[in-house]
Amino acid sequence: MTETPAALREHHHADISGGWLRPAVFGAMDGLVTNIALIAGVGGGGVSPRNIVLTGTAGLVAGAISMALGEYTSVRSANEQLAAEVAKERRELERHPEAEARELAQMMTARGLPEHLATQVAEALRDNPEQALRVHVMEELGVNPDEQPNPWTAALSSFLCFSVGALVPLLPYLFGATSLTLALVVGGLGLFAAGAIVSRFTKRRWWTNGLRQLLLGAAAAAATYLVGMLIGG
Repeated sequence: MTETPAALREHHHADISGGWLRPAVFGAMDGLVTNIALIAGVGGGGVSPRNIVLTGTAGLVAGAISMALGEYTSVRSANEQLAAEVAKERRELERHPEAEARELAQMMTARGLPEHLATQVAEALRDNPEQALRVHVMEELGVNPDEQPNPWTAALSSFLCFSVGALVPLLPYLFGATSLTLALVVGGLGLFAAGAIVSRFTKRRWWTNGLRQLLLGAAAAAATYLVGMLIGG
């Protein structure tokens, strides 16, 4: 029977290895929490609204650049490490094809495949080096060598989302307000909204995700506000 379009959509999985979702979520949350806490800290120390804007803007720029560089370096290093492991596995397959086939058969048997069938599959793959390499890497390293995140995508996602997140608590000041409380409320709403949006990808309840992010951000803001009061006061 031909599957309906709705059924096909149900069977379609989200792209979890494309390199944009994790840095985007992390960047947005980090931008929100970092600048909310930073604004709370300097605000608690009694600085002027102008200095709060200066501090928040510097935090936005520095944090966005740092996040982008960190994501790029992290993802590229992980990809390079995987490439080295894939090259190592390729050499093993070229030098010891029989031993590698037996090893793959043992892994498949351990996963519940009948021994005779596992042996047949491993021997068939032995005659197809590229496919054998892919299966060995997936079995031994737990990753698909053809679906690795792009470091540039990760860096750009992190940079943009951190910038947007860090901008949110600054908005009241940029529109002329001078109330620290208002800035923190706007930042808190941003945290709740970001958590709720993430629930679309994680399939969790939107309000629990939003509340969790709000509480975490509030804890960070309370800590830095207290530090600002103690030092600034």
